[in-house]
Amino acid sequence: MDLSSEKIHRTLSKYKFHDVAVEELQKIHRIYPGMKPSTGTYTFSDSTQKDLIKLIGNIPVQYEGRSYNFPVLLWLLDSFPFTPPICLLRPTANMVIREGKHVNAQGRIYLPGLHNWDHPKSSVVGLLNEMTAKFAEDPPLSTKSMGEDKDPQDLLAFVSNLQINDGGSRSHHQLNNKVSVVGGGDLGMATVMSILSKCKVDKLVFIDVAESSTKGGSTDLEIFSLPKVEVSRDFSASAGSRVVVVTANAWSSEQSYVSVVQTNVDLYRGFIPNLARLSPNAVMIIASQPVDLMSQVAWRQSGLPPTHVIGAGCNLDSERLSHVLDINLNTHRPAWVIGELSDDKVPVMSNTQLSSSVQPEIATGSASTKPLLDRAFEMIKSRGQRSWSVGLSIADITNSVLLDKKKTHSVSTLAQGWCGIGSEVFLSLPCIMGAKGSTRLAGVFLGPEEDAKLRDSVSSLSNLMSQLRI
Repeated sequence: MDLSSEKIHRTLSKYKFHDVAVEELQKIHRIYPGMKPSTGTYTFSDSTQKDLIKLIGNIPVQYEGRSYNFPVLLWLLDSFPFTPPICLLRPTANMVIREGKHVNAQGRIYLPGLHNWDHPKSSVVGLLNEMTAKFAEDPPLSTKSMGEDKDPQDLLAFVSNLQINDGGSRSHHQLNNKVSVVGGGDLGMATVMSILSKCKVDKLVFIDVAESSTKGGSTDLEIFSLPKVEVSRDFSASAGSRVVVVTANAWSSEQSYVSVVQTNVDLYRGFIPNLARLSPNAVMIIASQPVDLMSQVAWRQSGLPPTHVIGAGCNLDSERLSHVLDINLNTHRPAWVIGELSDDKVPVMSNTQLSSSVQPEIATGSASTKPLLDRAFEMIKSRGQRSWSVGLSIADITNSVLLDKKKTHSVSTLAQGWCGIGSEVFLSLPCIMGAKGSTRLAGVFLGPEEDAKLRDSVSSLSNLMSQLRI
């Protein structure tokens, strides 16, 4: 393999494990000489860019007694070979990607070998061998004229003689409404049922996490075989999701609160980065407890932008508060519960009517609205956070994302910079939710009592976060 060109040499010199990376590239060349190295600029999901080495070539696939060459592109991250490559199909203009378990609609390839990558046991040569085997079982490319549900055996003959160009992969598929729920138990099941009832989904993947203390329910879903539901224990089944909901908890028998929360943090570390890698454009909704802390943990572990990681937070209380104000107290204005999901949460009201088409804003605290809010807030305090009610709340947020409704929800989000909050904490704040995630409403002056509660929550959450090993 010729690695002597100036561009390749310059890019490779920035790799953290340069010598090992060069050795791996030579091994690839010996087994797959058709995989040619070059350089390029890769754009990550947060819009940051990096100059990387990429491998472009064809992998041979046997299907129905015929041989085909499938065009692929592998981006090697600068920590290669200790991190797996980003793998993509490269269809020509006359081909269409067949989304499946191992390939999403954008051509991103997901395989067990990528999910369980562990150098030196794992290698690109082994990965390419795995691609050959998996694609022989379920070819990921077909002609444009073929329907997605037809047999792919009529793959184009010209695939075996494809010319490789330097363009990126293309897919003419529209975004699928695929949702994944990670974590079983009552809340996981309630979330699945609520999303199926509330949302128009093309596919719902339910992943029961073995290490979670809230496991269970997957067997019943398998037995009764609900339409559009796939039950899996493999995280790769979540690939290409538009929304990923995490309900998993792993409570331990530890005495201290910090130790108990740490068990959840450790559980998250085992799958949150993989979920983000498998669905880099998804909105991740956290429902694990404590929700504000775990939302921040998920954000930091996932590497996703803060607009794409939220917690269910105070959305349920907010919907209940608005309902009480509207039905019981005849006040037809949206209201939200903000702050930490604890006794320090506080109610706020919008300055617009429920029926208004104007973007809502938080009304400045006043003596006239406070008694009304306090009365409504007292009326909802006795209502618990049961699994089915939380599931309905999660489904409502999910629906806003899938349909790009731009509805305002009080969800746990990065609060830094809101109303002068300087710490990196997650609190429930009114956010407009849509296909691109969350957008916070502008902060306002709160009353002294409400402001003090928020400051206490910021201090408490910051202190707890500093004690956790993320």
